Amino acid sequence: MLANVFDSLPDEGTDEAFVVLLARPGLKIERIVSRAHASPPGFWYDQPQGEWLVLIAGAAGLRFADEPAARSLAPGDCLDIAAHRRHRVEWTHPDEPTVWIAVHYGDVPT
Repeated sequence: MLANVFDSLPDEGTDEAFVVLLARPGLKIERIVSRAHASPPGFWYDQPQGEWLVLIAGAAGLRFADEPAARSLAPGDCLDIAAHRRHRVEWTHPDEPTVWIAVHYGDVPT
């Protein structure tokens, strides 16, 4: 377990990195680190659980299938994604790590 969410950030060139910070029945909190990452063309996340996100470093564009354009996110921005709301990462900061905290709730595998 990390003592600080900025500990052990992955090196450049690494694909997205996920670290579970806490898992309990119906709840999973993880740190996600993205470096110039985007979802593959045509790919949409469609998760059976809700997800609350806060961006704590870097920048990102998050797009929902039911919205015409990506939302630009900066440190401190947060949002709640309902279960099965299709979304994708359009881009993350090209020169520095983008660090997210994701709280998955509801039908969460343990």
